[in-house]
Amino acid sequence: MKIIGLWAMILILLYALQTSLLTFLNFDGFSANLMLLMTVSIAFLRGHEKGAFFGFMAGLLQDATSGGYFGLATFSYMTIGIIFGKFSVNLFRDQSLLPVISSIPALAIHFAITIAFLFLLGRQIDLVKFLREDFWLIAIMQIVLAYPVHRLILALNEFSKQRR
Repeated sequence: MKIIGLWAMILILLYALQTSLLTFLNFDGFSANLMLLMTVSIAFLRGHEKGAFFGFMAGLLQDATSGGYFGLATFSYMTIGIIFGKFSVNLFRDQSLLPVISSIPALAIHFAITIAFLFLLGRQIDLVKFLREDFWLIAIMQIVLAYPVHRLILALNEFSKQRR
């Protein structure tokens, strides 16, 4: 039971960092997404089921507190948890470089799901401007933060294995 509380505390801590400190480093309202990085790391380390679960929990937390379209982040993170968790079956799970490299495709999938959803709702999006000006700056921030987040999740994963 204590391990579940520790995982929940890490989830809330990363979300608090994302919504407080990282808002000062934003580009047109976009900043680094620690929830996405956490979901990718957990999916690589623990598989698609845990990746989907933590993606669901991270998305639910974000949807409940952001005031945006409810369920959009939940669906997006859960989908990313499933996709990257399925890839983890054939990979060496303790590689630290893999989640760093995968942060860019995960970000692209997240934005593709979000843009497709907003397009279906009739919102106008300047995709060329977004890709040219905002996406790469956010991607660089994701790459920089991916390694520390993955090391934190890896340490917690090792601690969880020892406590079983």
